[in-house]
Amino acid sequence: MKKNAKKLVPACLKRGTETIEGLRTRIDAIDSRIVALLNKRTGYVLKVGKAKSLGNKDYYAPERERAIIARLTSLNKGPFPNNALKSVYREIMSASLSLEKPLRVAFLGPQATFTHEAAMRQFGSSGEFIAKQEIEEVFDDVEKNRADFGVVPIENTIEGVVTHTLDMLVTSQLKISAEVMLPISLALMNKTGVLSDVTRVASMPHAIAQCRGWLKNNLSDVEIMSAPSTARGAEMAAVAPSIAAVASRSAAALYDLKIVADGIEDNANGFTRFLVIGSKTAKRTGTDKTSVMFAIKDAPGALYSILKPFAEKNINLTKIESRPMKTKAWEYLFFVDLDGHISDARVKAAIGKLEESCSFLKVLGSYPRSLPFLKER
Repeated sequence: MKKNAKKLVPACLKRGTETIEGLRTRIDAIDSRIVALLNKRTGYVLKVGKAKSLGNKDYYAPERERAIIARLTSLNKGPFPNNALKSVYREIMSASLSLEKPLRVAFLGPQATFTHEAAMRQFGSSGEFIAKQEIEEVFDDVEKNRADFGVVPIENTIEGVVTHTLDMLVTSQLKISAEVMLPISLALMNKTGVLSDVTRVASMPHAIAQCRGWLKNNLSDVEIMSAPSTARGAEMAAVAPSIAAVASRSAAALYDLKIVADGIEDNANGFTRFLVIGSKTAKRTGTDKTSVMFAIKDAPGALYSILKPFAEKNINLTKIESRPMKTKAWEYLFFVDLDGHISDARVKAAIGKLEESCSFLKVLGSYPRSLPFLKER
């Protein structure tokens, strides 16, 4: 061999590249540091918990968690996605809180409903989740201290408001302490995974309505069966091969069903909003919403007169929902969301002016504006 002959060097060892084994060694080292830092972080969290206990303060602080997530997502330059970052820190905070005081969370069940998913998005998997069959049972558990918080649906961007939740907010003394915006993706599932086996479809009316077009095009001659929840529809499909359910992918896994078709919702941008209810309103974060409920008599210019104080204070109203009062004829109940916290001077002044024109007014709570999870396909 000639003296000046070039040596053959494997491509994986050239400058700027590493072997898979070398890269994995670096990853292992980072993972070891992450574990050490998580435990160090948890140590500080436990000290905060002890200080809260001595000061008789609430363990759960949604405004603090909201601030943490907002700060970290603003710092994130990628490639790690923000949705995943939110989920990771949701679990970190949930596990840390469970060491201080495990939270009991009632939700509209059974398991694998979208409300269950919303509860886990808000509180992480380390909480104690209590499934309830009716919305009023969720309120009752929180009111009687059998649960620290409750999670209930309030509206869907396609199908509108959940009136039963509105009815409960009228009489309950509980406050809205947070909101969760959840992208809704629906799947058709049954025991066999074969579309031709389906003769009946079971789900809750809101879910059926959200995929009405797909069902019309693909299962126009089948019987539609109403169920109290998407998960209950999945339970029905699990015991009857001829029944298919419209539910979440997590319901298919829980009830051992096969997905016939995924993403069958007619509008891919559909979201459902859920409310977290508790005994106290959340503290101000600077990016808050306030929900109020009030009643007015049906008269010319009545709605204009009650909305005028918000316009004068330059307060944005993000939602207005009306319905007749059940206890008084020709009076209407309004559910309004507005930007700002009840502790803000202009919000407080506008609501004070509003109260002068109302026969009934109730501040349902102020809470951090939701950071919605994007829909993933």
